[in-house]
Amino acid sequence: MRYVEEFRDPKAAKALIAAIGAMADRLGATKAGPVRIMEICGGHTHAIFRYGLDKLVHEGIEFIHGPGCPVCVLPMARVDECVEIAEKPEVIFTTFGDAMRVPGTRKSLLQAKADGADVRTVYSPLDALELARRNPDREVVFFGLGFETTTPSTALSIQQAAREGLANFSVFCNHITVPPPIKTLLDDPHMVLDGFVGPGHVSMVIGIHPLDFVADDYGKPLVVAGFEPLDLLQSVLMVLTQLAEGRAEIENQYARVVPEHGNAVSLAAIEDVYEKRPSFEWRGLGEIDASGLRIRAAYRPWDAEEKFGIGYAKAGGRAPTPEPEGCACGSVMTGRMKPTQCPQFGRGCTPDTPLGALMVSSEGACAAYWTYGGARLSVEAAE
Repeated sequence: MRYVEEFRDPKAAKALIAAIGAMADRLGATKAGPVRIMEICGGHTHAIFRYGLDKLVHEGIEFIHGPGCPVCVLPMARVDECVEIAEKPEVIFTTFGDAMRVPGTRKSLLQAKADGADVRTVYSPLDALELARRNPDREVVFFGLGFETTTPSTALSIQQAAREGLANFSVFCNHITVPPPIKTLLDDPHMVLDGFVGPGHVSMVIGIHPLDFVADDYGKPLVVAGFEPLDLLQSVLMVLTQLAEGRAEIENQYARVVPEHGNAVSLAAIEDVYEKRPSFEWRGLGEIDASGLRIRAAYRPWDAEEKFGIGYAKAGGRAPTPEPEGCACGSVMTGRMKPTQCPQFGRGCTPDTPLGALMVSSEGACAAYWTYGGARLSVEAAE
């Protein structure tokens, strides 16, 4: 298949939906006793609701929304640290747009910009590099944020800055890795999951084998999936087929994009620039061992955390920041509740006045429910 339309073909979708229904019946799945499948990636959550897949599949299939995206799992303390850097008069702080409105305990980056901080939206760390070249008298900081998907581009930018000797460029590194939080969720005795739809874009970089532990150690099937409706439907069918056959394997539905062993160039750049942190804080999950990346000592001149002495580099360490009162982002991200079960959804927390990142992130579960799930209309009707 070469064209997007082929991955949205109604006839093929109906056939997959029928096959899913038959397999769900074979497993004895019901609305009261569903097969619970977690989609790890927020892009999958949005696709599920955009195309109404949650309504089209058998009622015995329940989608559980996982960590979603790096913006969603960013703890408030890290937003506060971004603002702290951005408010320094010598700094031009650069960030991807979806992080601008995520609230910290004091303000968001957008509010810091309104208050006079020089905060600029960029589309790539290369844009930040160019700003550093053009502004040699300013400190240009790039907000390095993302799972393994965006980590290589930041690493390549740091390598380029080192080659050029751009001493006024640095990265505030918040890159995190997907396998450790999956393990944390599987170790949670309250989390009941039957299988996973695995992250396509992350696996494009790391391959499928870093996820082998899901099947080998926990006996759960995981299918790495693409982002079109037929991709997701086929992946759900593959998970159900494994369950029906008593198998637990890591399968690759997204083979047209995801190589088995990942992208060698990207992995080499990551290995050169980064090392694992002892631990890193995730919103809703707390500190998770070896789940974050930090810049290696060889590239320390381009590490904003070290340059400004904040975050994990701060003397005396740092303390986690509690969620705002009434905010249930942590429970939603760990599958303990649906967005609409949060009492603040659509009331105290809206896209215009968000309490948490899930409502403002382009891949957040709450944003998906608000935009595609009809939840916005339900809240408005109730009021």
